[in-house]
Amino acid sequence: MITTSPPTTKGKRNRAAREDSLIAAATKLFAAHGFESATTRDIAAAAGCAEGLIHRYFGGKEGLLFALITRQVSREVVDLKSLPYAATMADEVAQLVAWEVERNWQDRDFFRVVIPRALLDPDLGRVISGVASTQRVSAIAERLRSSAQARSLPAQEFDVLANFIAMAGLAFGFMRPVVLHQDREKAKKMALMTARMMARNFETIGTSDDSQSRQQKSALLFT
Repeated sequence: MITTSPPTTKGKRNRAAREDSLIAAATKLFAAHGFESATTRDIAAAAGCAEGLIHRYFGGKEGLLFALITRQVSREVVDLKSLPYAATMADEVAQLVAWEVERNWQDRDFFRVVIPRALLDPDLGRVISGVASTQRVSAIAERLRSSAQARSLPAQEFDVLANFIAMAGLAFGFMRPVVLHQDREKAKKMALMTARMMARNFETIGTSDDSQSRQQKSALLFT
């Protein structure tokens, strides 16, 4: 006996697949031609979909761009959670910087799209900032809090350190090799050296006196 999936389930799968195709096509065309020059007709053709689906699913080209950003960050958070934890806080910081640098390089077409557009559209900049802060940076901070050495760190330092890691990934994974055309391997090495320098602070964490002193210094920093 042949069984078939309910129409609603099959329809949801088909819609998800078409949305993925449209977002992938939009990423390539926006990066190659710019947001303004890429047309919904070209995007639909590249995705093998009807042009009307862009308006039905996303409300137009602007909505497609917002969906692209949200999907990108959500997938990065999922992939980040699958990364094995390092043995120490210092190693975890170095690992996260290396991972962010590589991920930003892999996603360079995405950044080619959103950075120029955000310079022209303040609303888009706020969307990027909001999504990045609430999902991506929070995911990094959560990993840092899971370290055995996390008990010795003031609460404020997790968000600061998470933002540093995210920005290091952008600077050394995209800005230097793509925008400034610097050697990618040299950029990666510099990122890891910077991460190791930052992580030295955690290698000295041990006694309660040291921990209390660090907390007092951090409190002064944030007042």
